[in-house]
This record gives sequence, structure tokens and C-alpha cells, in this order.
Amino acid sequence: MLSATSSASHRPKKSVPVELKLGMVLEDAMSGYVGAVVGAQKTTAGVVVNLEDRRGSVRAFPLGPGFLLEGEPVDLRLPTKKKAAPGRTASGSRAVAGAKARVARGSRIWVEGKHDAELVEKIWGDDLRIEGVVVEPLGGLDDVADKLAEFSPDKNHRVGILADHLVTGTKESKIAEAVRRDPRYREVVHIIGHPYVDIWQAVKPHVVGISQWPVVPRGEDWKTGILRRIGWPHADHKDVARGWVRILGKVTTIADVEPTLSGRVEELIDFVTVD
Repeated sequence: MLSATSSASHRPKKSVPVELKLGMVLEDAMSGYVGAVVGAQKTTAGVVVNLEDRRGSVRAFPLGPGFLLEGEPVDLRLPTKKKAAPGRTASGSRAVAGAKARVARGSRIWVEGKHDAELVEKIWGDDLRIEGVVVEPLGGLDDVADKLAEFSPDKNHRVGILADHLVTGTKESKIAEAVRRDPRYREVVHIIGHPYVDIWQAVKPHVVGISQWPVVPRGEDWKTGILRRIGWPHADHKDVARGWVRILGKVTTIADVEPTLSGRVEELIDFVTVD
């Protein structure tokens, strides 16, 4: 006959509620499948969590109980939205209680790509909506002259441009200098850049869980090279997209990005909001 103590020790452990986080490594208790969380989505059957194994294969499982985290049963929950410090936005600005988004100004902030726009929105989105500033991705600087000619900026329709890798001697620096020299844009266009190869590098390394961003040799695709060197899946553009989701998911406030970036963005916001 089993004692009460022995019987209790064989009872299944109760699942502990745990909030879902990108990069969290989980095991599906039923199938034994192990993978890192790369996302979650709503379906007609409910919310599913996507797990990616070490070979880059992704499978979806219903959110809830039935997972093991470090060998312990957990009941997965969607994360509660983190709030900025009381009275502050993610950028550190003073929050305006009950403020509504302003009708968009005629001015714009242009950034090079989709990832740039998403990072700016993540940190400065509340401020931008209050100011009525729209951030638009360019898809690179190559066509910026044509886009400026089409937009026809003036004192009521200013353009602030954030460029990647704006260091002496690069193609981007030459394009920026041509814009600055154009007399049509001297007072109504402000193009400024950061020294990073890509906006990913503007996220502080420790936020991503690494000591520093790896160096990728010239001629190798930078993003897949970064993913390969930090041990994340890197086979194709889907892996790049998932990698960026993981990086962006770890950014919550202005403290998570380099001051070199934050100072440039706030300078552009000031430029396009001058009445």
C-alpha cells in the first residue's frame, strides 16, 4: 500500500502560467518537439504558437497548457502589453493623458526600409502620432532625388531623412551630400544618418543576448551573415524576417537602442515639427 507521501510525489505537476516570449525554447509534451518561439497568430481554432527547431523547421501548436519549459510544465499565455514608466512614452517623453492622434502634417520622415520604420514606430510611435508625423520607408536611398522632386518639399511640407551607414566615402554619403547641396532643399530637407551597416546594429547587443554584433566580411549578405554568426536560422529571407521579429520583440524603450540612433531620430522629429 502506497503512503500518502508516496502517492503525492507521483501526481502530475501543475502547469505554471507563463507569458509567451520570442526566443523562448519550449517542448511540446505530447510529441516531444522542441523549438524556439518565433511568433504566434490567431486562427479560427484559436491562438497558436509557432516553434522553430534547430533545423529551421516550424510547427504550430495551440497556445495554453501542454508545454515544458526547462523540463517544467507550463501553461502558455499571451503577454500582457508592457506599459512605459508612469507618465512616459517608450521614447521617454512625457505622456499626454487622453491625447488623440493629430491629423497628419504635410511633413514626412523617410527611412530607408521597413525594419527602420518598424523600429522608429516601436519607440517613437506615441510621440509621432501626437505630432501628426508620418514615417515612410524609401526602400533605399538610390531614388531619393526622384522622390524629393515628386514630393516638392517647402516650408510647410518638410522632409527629414534617416539614412543607414552614412559614413565618409560610401554611396549613401555621396547621395546625402548631393541633397544637401541642392538649393531647392537647403532649408526644407534634412538628411542625417547613423554609422551602422543596418538598423539592426542600432539595437544594443545585450538586448539581443550577445556581447557585440558580429563583423560580416564585405561581399557576404549582411543579415544572413549576422544570423549565421549568432547561431540563428539563416537559410533564406523568411529566416531574416523571423530574425528581425525576434530582435524587435526585445526592444521596449529608447534605452534599448544606441544613443547615436535615438539622437538622430529626435533631431528629425524636431526638424519636421517646426511650425
